[in-house]
Amino acid sequence: MKHILFILVMCIVAVPLYAQTITIKDKDTQLPISNVVISLDDQVNTLTSNNEGQVLLPEDAEFSEIIFRNKNYKPLKLSNTQLEEMEYLVTMEHAFFTYDEIIISATKSEEGETGIAQAVTSISEEQVALENPQTAADLLGSSGKVYIQKSQQGGGSPMIRGFATNRLLYSVDGVRMNSAIFRGGNIQNVISLDPLAIENTEVLFGPGSVLYGSDAIGGVMSFKTLSPQFSLTEDPLVTGKAVTRYSSANQENTVHFDANVGWKKFALLTSFTTSDYKDLRMGSNGPDDYLMPYFVIRQDSMDVVQENVDPRVQRPSAYSQINLMQKLSYQASKNILLEYGFHYSETSSYGRYDRHNRMKNGLPRYAEWNYGPQKWMMNQIKVTNTKSTKVYDRFTINIAQQRFEESRISRNFNKDDREIRAEKVDALSGNFDFAKRLGKKNKFNYGVEYVYNDITSTGINENIATGLSQAGASRYPQSDWQSAAIYLSNVYSINKKMSIHAGARYNQYMINANFDTSYYPIPYTFASLSNGALTGSFGWVYIPNNTSKLSINASTGFRSPNIDDIGKVFDSEPGAVVVPNKDLEAEYAYNIDLDYAKIFNDAVKVDVAAYYTYLNNAHVRRDFILDGQDSIMYDGQLSKVQAIQNAANAQVYGLQLGLDVKFLKHFNWSTNVNYQYGEEELDNGNVSRARHAAPFFGRSALNFKQGKLMFNLNVFYQAERKFEDLPVSEQGKTEIYAADDNGNPYSPSYYTLNFKAMYTLNENIAISAGVENLTDIRYRSYSSGLSGAGRNMVMSLRIKF
Repeated sequence: MKHILFILVMCIVAVPLYAQTITIKDKDTQLPISNVVISLDDQVNTLTSNNEGQVLLPEDAEFSEIIFRNKNYKPLKLSNTQLEEMEYLVTMEHAFFTYDEIIISATKSEEGETGIAQAVTSISEEQVALENPQTAADLLGSSGKVYIQKSQQGGGSPMIRGFATNRLLYSVDGVRMNSAIFRGGNIQNVISLDPLAIENTEVLFGPGSVLYGSDAIGGVMSFKTLSPQFSLTEDPLVTGKAVTRYSSANQENTVHFDANVGWKKFALLTSFTTSDYKDLRMGSNGPDDYLMPYFVIRQDSMDVVQENVDPRVQRPSAYSQINLMQKLSYQASKNILLEYGFHYSETSSYGRYDRHNRMKNGLPRYAEWNYGPQKWMMNQIKVTNTKSTKVYDRFTINIAQQRFEESRISRNFNKDDREIRAEKVDALSGNFDFAKRLGKKNKFNYGVEYVYNDITSTGINENIATGLSQAGASRYPQSDWQSAAIYLSNVYSINKKMSIHAGARYNQYMINANFDTSYYPIPYTFASLSNGALTGSFGWVYIPNNTSKLSINASTGFRSPNIDDIGKVFDSEPGAVVVPNKDLEAEYAYNIDLDYAKIFNDAVKVDVAAYYTYLNNAHVRRDFILDGQDSIMYDGQLSKVQAIQNAANAQVYGLQLGLDVKFLKHFNWSTNVNYQYGEEELDNGNVSRARHAAPFFGRSALNFKQGKLMFNLNVFYQAERKFEDLPVSEQGKTEIYAADDNGNPYSPSYYTLNFKAMYTLNENIAISAGVENLTDIRYRSYSSGLSGAGRNMVMSLRIKF
């Protein structure tokens, strides 16, 4: 009798479904919901709904509970019986806030956010459609948790928890985007990504070196681009969208198109975007220091200073960009998925606006200072095997080849000599990642990684009067950079409320560089580095109920020297030149953070994260002796010698606070504020504020959603950074800051009031419009050389098919 009862119970709890299709729709609009992640019990592998809101259950699927998750909807848990009673038509209720969403960046596996020890945020495709960011940098800034610096319109350098540039890690479809020439100064590589082709963006706060290796000190930005989707029927699945957008402040014209064609085993997706941005117009109300009263033209073989009729127009800041993506997917068998991805991005040449503001003897220092076209290309092959074995439940091979091209073109005012410095990086990477659940308490992620960068750098000196050119000093040595690593992480579930998260990584990095001594008195022609780095993390997560979460995480991160650190020759400031340092070692970060989230009565959500990071052996620019000399001739000027050295320590601590309040039926108020304080040691033993620790900033928004209409009225704000609180390295940059009452540079406080709305006419057509900077404030973000847009009308039409 006991055996019969046991069999009956098992039949009820775990009924096999045979190629059953689940359809998921919005409860209010009845429109299909894409990108819903479906988990079956505690299985490692998950399923994702397609553009028609459909997902096909495996023929042999057995489960007692199925969980549906999407950032914009309340999580839904159903039993097998409930799913059958609903006839596999699932409706999900829109949520103004939730913390139980699927996160990939924290473990390289799809995890519910409540099971992650580190603070993390995500930006969904729906948010992108409403906010209409022009670039991927603007997309990150729309979160209210990432600060964006801009030296020119064709740029955007994120700052996270006091760190930026090569102390942050960029990942695209699981591939490391950081190259060996990512510099300590502001970088613009994130604009190579197309926000209209991004499915989801995740930001992992704090060190992520266990999974991502070098550079993941302040955080990890993980971008997942659109994926091909298979048909679940005998007919081909044909979907896509077309988007057109106009913005008034820079007369932006953007056109985007993507199309997916899928059969049962084969699918392809094509995406194309072209954008054109004219010179950016700043606001009317703010410091006159930001106005641009002149621009330079070439006339009759002379450089001539012309009056800028409208000094609010920032000339030169115009540029254009194209993005192309092609993806193919092939379901080779029930458990094996083959994927290929091609990405290409290219900008036009564009002016580095802050350099065009530099003066010398009452005249512009530069007649030209431009970045040449920034190009990025990636070919990626990915193989995923979900057949469980003794050593893995999922095995992923991710092989990628990337090429980065960038250049700098500069010429001093009324000088005929133009300097062109061009860089090319060929990058190869291979990641082999495994996920394995052992029993009900342990889930392991482990793998190996290899990265190779080959750097080609050239210099050309061109005389624009004679048209003659000759070889010049290159920015970098001809060199290569390699990294090999192995990692292991584990999530151990003590019980249903508590879990332990631990991981470790060993990384070996190698550099070979050949120096050309023809132009500078460098006392060596070859340099080689080979060192290792060991990092780890340990976290504790406590979830007492469905509305609370407490986590504590301690972790270490590292950044190995790259070619930009040990091999670059450049002018950091007038009268100073940075030269190579072949003795540089890795820098290490030691971090601890505490995160608490609580939902009260399904109406109020509070999320608080406090953190402290100590950076040891920090890479900083310091005065240097080169072959017995403290000064050398550079660009026709006797310049003080400096080099990147392991010469300082730094620390950053801060607080991130999120508050969401739901009121009435369709409204909520959301606020994210960020406070961070950073300081670093100077070569004289004094302490300076850290350059990349942004002033207090935040974003607050009144949000509304009912049926097919959604809008928000939001305000972005930044606190003042006084002259005495500026980093020492920033206090001399009068060309990018406003002047205080004493004539000293400082960064004023500011706010922008913005309104965004989107109305979905039907399943295929959505219209969005908005006004940014409603009060036409003239402002400039901290450390930026470009002022933000003045009052800006944004209109967009989105058509799906």
